[in-house]
Order: sequence, then C-alpha cells, then structure tokens
Amino acid sequence: MLRTGDLKLMQELNRSIILNTIRKKGPISRSDIAKLINISPTTVTSAVNELINQRVVYEDGVGSSSGGRKPVLLRFDPNSRYIIGVSISNSFIKISEMNLEGAIIKREVHSTHQYQGNEIINLILTIIEQFITSKDNIDLCEGISIITPGIVDSSKGILSYNSKLKLYNIALKQIVEEKFNIQTHIDNDTNAFVQAENYFGSFSQYKDLLYITIGDGVGSGVMINGKTLRGYKGSAGELGHTTIVRGGLKCECGNEGCLENYVNWPAIYSKIVSSLLTRGKGTFIHDQVKGDLSKITPALFVQALKEGDVLCLRIMDEVVSHLSTSIINTIHLLNPEVIILSGEIIQDNELFLGAIRSKVAQGVIPILKEEVNIQPTSLGADFEMLGAAAVILQEKFQFVFQ
Repeated sequence: MLRTGDLKLMQELNRSIILNTIRKKGPISRSDIAKLINISPTTVTSAVNELINQRVVYEDGVGSSSGGRKPVLLRFDPNSRYIIGVSISNSFIKISEMNLEGAIIKREVHSTHQYQGNEIINLILTIIEQFITSKDNIDLCEGISIITPGIVDSSKGILSYNSKLKLYNIALKQIVEEKFNIQTHIDNDTNAFVQAENYFGSFSQYKDLLYITIGDGVGSGVMINGKTLRGYKGSAGELGHTTIVRGGLKCECGNEGCLENYVNWPAIYSKIVSSLLTRGKGTFIHDQVKGDLSKITPALFVQALKEGDVLCLRIMDEVVSHLSTSIINTIHLLNPEVIILSGEIIQDNELFLGAIRSKVAQGVIPILKEEVNIQPTSLGADFEMLGAAAVILQEKFQFVFQ
C-alpha cells in the first residue's frame, strides 16, 4: 500500500513526465499522451487539469478523429512563468529574466569590482534585490538559479570552495531563499553548461560528454550515461586544477602548475602584454592597440590569429599544447563521445579548434584517433544564462535528463 508521501512523489513525477511530453510533442491530445508514456488516461487527465490551472499548459484546437469526438490538443506555454538566472565569474555578475525555454526577456551585467568574501555575497544579494524590485508578478517566478565556478554541493545549496572569490562553505541557497522567499538553485557553472548543451543545444544525442570552458579560469563538466558527474564532494571536473607543469606557476588553490594558470584569458593576456613590451612591434595586435593595453580582448586575440599574427600564433601554440595534454588524459580516463569547448577565445576560432583537434588526435591511443570529436559550444553567446536556466528546468522537466 502506498503511503501519502510515496503517492505525492508519484503524482509529481507523473506530472513532470506529462508536462515534458507536452513540451516536446505538442500539440498532442490527452489520449496520445497516455499511449505514448503508458500512463492511465485518468492520471493524464488529472495531471493536465493541474497544469492548465497553473497556466503552463493550454488547450489549442482539435485534432483529427478516427471515430467519435475530435481530441482536444494541448500545448506548453513557456511564457506562463519565468526564471531568474544569475551567473557569477571573477569579473562579472550577469543576471537575466528568462521564460521556461531559456529565452532572455531582460538582462543586466555588473562588475564584481574585484570584491571577495562577504563583499561579493552582499553585492550578489543587492543585484538580485534591485532586479526583482521592479517585478509586479514575482509570484510567477519559477525560481532563482545561481551558477558559479568552484566546488558546489548542489544538493545542499552550498558553495564549498572558490579560491578566486575567497568563498568557502557559503550556504548560498539558504541565504538567498531567506532574503527573497523564492526557491533557489545553486550549481557549478560548467556542470550547468553540460546540462544546457543536453537540454537546449545540439548535443542531446550524446550521453557521455566533456565540456571545457576557458575564461577567467578553466572549468569542466562531465556527463556520463546522461547524468552529470559530481563526485563525492561535488568537485568532479576540476580540470583547471590538474597539474600540467610540475613545479610550475603557483596557483591560488595552493598547488603549482595548474592548467588554468597557462590556459585562461588572464594568462593569455599577460603573455601578449609581455611580448608587446619586449618584441611585439610590427605585429597585427601591436598595430591595433597602439599602446592602449585595455584594447587587448579575447575578440582581438581571435582576430589577430585570423590575420596570421606571429605573436598570437605562438601563444596559441603554447595554450594548445597544455590544453591538449589535459584533454588527452581525460579521454583516456573517461572516453567521452564528444568534447565541447566554450569561451571567448573559442568563439568563431576555427584555427584554434583545428589545432587542438590535431594535437589531441596525435596523442591518443591509436584506436581512439578516428573518434576524437571536439566541437565548439552550440549555445552561442548566451551559454551562461542557458546554463542557469537548465539548472532549474532539468528539475522541472526531470525526465529529459534520465
């Protein structure tokens, strides 16, 4: 005999499966839903009535009949509710209002002002508060999703470790929920990007993915057999803190020779500046910045590569060498079907992608050489916000990820 708690859980699961079926297959009739997912028509009708009352599903015309009354068709309404997504990096805090398909309705970008510790937490709360103050329909907010680099215990909503922002064991979910009384979800940013690729992107056919993002640091997320690999303490996928140069540069994590100290944008920027000050005269990038180092951006770096800038090509070769070593090691360890790269230095940079594919293919064991599949993110420039949206939606439409 089912207990009350078990029955409630089953009803919620059925409703989630039914909602996801309408979202993916709509317009669809109640009877077709019941047949498709092998649930009783009574259960479907009850769940659909609730979803219509919540305004996430609506009736939209009738279908053809094979005899008897024509069936009423159902559609998912992604604009019935909204999500607030927050993406934290070392440099920026991005916040957006999105519908239930991740379409951005409103967005803002704020500098972190190099704040750390309690100061950055207070800044995050202030930004969220200012963002939602103007909302007169806060009751339609499905939740707040916060994604951040570092080690995150997503089940408890704790940001366990972020050395750059000096955040350790912060109960961020509890802090935000107590202040705003809105259900809040916390996750590692690259884990969120993996989920977003699977949910919104072009890689839903893959069950084993490695996602690497290059920005202020180097993050990675892993999906195995369709599920995000989190590890014992939530630290699975810390590729940026794997040792690539024994006795190398000191990292903020306390280790030496971590990958991200050689591959992230600050490291690339530093190499460009150092080279310009010593022997970079006459190069494309030197001519573009004209002594203004603030003009050196990831986009300019990519443009310089396309122009054949020898300085930037040399730096790219160094980055590719370090990154390919880590990717080769990970391929031999996890054997992913696809490796997805993202970040501003990756966008529209086929030269970099070609170089990393070639280098990785040279280093893997022969049987895997033809299987090397390295692709740029399919999420576009909004990958951070789509990651934040996926954290909530993968729970709301949980059947998608199983």
